Amino acid sequence: MSNLVDMSRKLARGKVTSRELVDRCLSAIADSEGEGSRAFLTVYEERAKAEADHIDQARTKGLHVPSFAGIPISIKDLFDVAGEVTRAGSRVLDEEAAAAVDCVVVSRLRRAGFVLLGKTNMTEFAYSGLGMNTHFGTPLNPYDRPSGRIPGGSTSGGAVSVADGMAAATIGTDTGGSCRIPAAFCGIVGFKSTSARVPRQGAFPLSKTLDSIGPLANSVSCCAVLDSVLSGGEGVDEESFPEIGLRIGVLEGYVTEKLDDHVAASYQTALARLSSRGVTLKPITINELGELPHVNRNGGLVGADAYAWHRTYLESRAEHYDPWVRARFEAGKAQSAADYIELIEQRARLIAVVRKKAHMFDALALPTVQITPPTIASLSDPELSNPINLLCLRNTAVGNFLDRPAISIPCHELGTAPVGFMLMADTGQDRRLLAIARGVEYAIRSG
Repeated sequence: MSNLVDMSRKLARGKVTSRELVDRCLSAIADSEGEGSRAFLTVYEERAKAEADHIDQARTKGLHVPSFAGIPISIKDLFDVAGEVTRAGSRVLDEEAAAAVDCVVVSRLRRAGFVLLGKTNMTEFAYSGLGMNTHFGTPLNPYDRPSGRIPGGSTSGGAVSVADGMAAATIGTDTGGSCRIPAAFCGIVGFKSTSARVPRQGAFPLSKTLDSIGPLANSVSCCAVLDSVLSGGEGVDEESFPEIGLRIGVLEGYVTEKLDDHVAASYQTALARLSSRGVTLKPITINELGELPHVNRNGGLVGADAYAWHRTYLESRAEHYDPWVRARFEAGKAQSAADYIELIEQRARLIAVVRKKAHMFDALALPTVQITPPTIASLSDPELSNPINLLCLRNTAVGNFLDRPAISIPCHELGTAPVGFMLMADTGQDRRLLAIARGVEYAIRSG
């Protein structure tokens, strides 16, 4: 699919209809040889068609409609939609009451005219970077599909829905990498906003401290448009930040340890392309980032927040959890109040340290994930899946801990395993980061 701005123009000029766009996506979802049955947990087929027809009729009559009216997108299974039980990729919530109203994010998407195709699969309660789900199945990564590789999580189905042309874009959440990991693994763009930028009312939480909401799409432009809508704007794109004079700090040390050869080579090629276009690259090592495993040794903010939220469910409906996910929640029980207070203090200290050391740069660069997507079969044993999960989260979780916006852009050669190139900016600099990312994306993809 073309990007959202191009689609909007084609719809306005009558080059394509909303119904045509919706039908293409629904056809891809229904394809028995595709991943639709695993990528989507709910499909709003009839409603999506009716909305598309209504928008097309309004345009035919010359009535005013929003710029992006009629473009089909998907949303993660943890957003409230009025009249539906919000499952968050789990069976634990099956007996909960249906949502009374749409969550803020869904309301804003509808107001902008987007057509919601359905809710996408995810890691149960968003608590993993792998993207596997034992309740509803795991959508297979578009890369090397016969080998059955993981899509990355937790926004697994959403990433696959975009990569496979089942949606023009998707909306996910990111607590430790859940937009950026699946984007990197599936070869698309994923954006994590500053935590408070997009209202989280009506989105099932994992960590109220770290949760953020962001888009996954085929381009930085699409993510910029959706970030604008999600944060209460009109769907504004960003102009590319000038490459000449752009200063990027290339993080080394903690975030470049344990890179596999393909990731390392793809990342270095991307840096070389940026340098050749006049971008100023300067290595920077922030040794304090190496303290993160120790700081989070008792489960971190996610462990404490998640256990506090799930404590009642763990007591009353424990048997409905995936045992692997349940064990992660229960681990949060061991964290003391003193541990939590120390963690909050350490977080404030590290945020200040990184801000001071990185202030001279427009953005920081680092690989999104250290490895390429492994096979589902190779992760059947928790002794193997647990360390791989932590490795997948290693770099992306830095942005969440520091509350910095971050974006993953594909940097691999076509036909090879997907690799993500990540940019990270200071807290609240979301729109500036998106402008920077637009230019970086062009440089990386054009070679």
